Amino acid sequence: MDIRLSGITKVFEPDIVALEDIYLSVDSGEFLYLVGTTGSGKTTLLRLISREYLPTRGQITVGDRNLRKLRSSELPYYRREVGVVFQDFKLLPNLTVFENVAFVLEAMGIPPKLVESRSNEVIDQVGLWRRRFLKPPQLSGGEQQRVAIARAMANSPAVFLADEPTGNLDLRTSEEIMRLLLSINASGTTVIVATHDQYLVDAYRQRLVELHNGRLKRDERRGRYFVDGEL
Repeated sequence: MDIRLSGITKVFEPDIVALEDIYLSVDSGEFLYLVGTTGSGKTTLLRLISREYLPTRGQITVGDRNLRKLRSSELPYYRREVGVVFQDFKLLPNLTVFENVAFVLEAMGIPPKLVESRSNEVIDQVGLWRRRFLKPPQLSGGEQQRVAIARAMANSPAVFLADEPTGNLDLRTSEEIMRLLLSINASGTTVIVATHDQYLVDAYRQRLVELHNGRLKRDERRGRYFVDGEL
């Protein structure tokens, strides 16, 4: 699914400008890194696309939906098409791996047999089949991130947003997560990854968009994290 941002500005009260005059087009099936220093607007941009926030000015379209004009009754259907992975996982600690994934599908009213088969399918895809009856506190950070990814994959979203998915992980685990995200993209899903991980950006070259103080500073095909020694 394609994404179009036209003149997007987001201002938080009283006068904090998080994003200013952003024009960005992401084609359906594209993989995009979103980089920039802390406070540059990366998370705000992802939350605008997921429709957690509305822009102060400008228009966002995802597929054929104008997010500014989206009715509240249409919002749950839109969010079914957008998978989101957070840096802090946001797993339910008292539920097992299987239950964390199944919970999302159950909340959407999916029939129980389909919930079971789809949950098992994505858990297997992220390599956690033997851990499916464990709870988050029994898992490593990398395994918890895999559960979060499986949960976001469960409804086969057309758009997949990941906010610092490797931020708290070691290099080997980060590479495993990165390969998983690339496999999601290879299935035709549009993937946007906000990251500070220079190694992964440079090792797995994709389109790179850099934000600086809320403005779009750089947009490169197969971009590197640093330019002339600086962000």
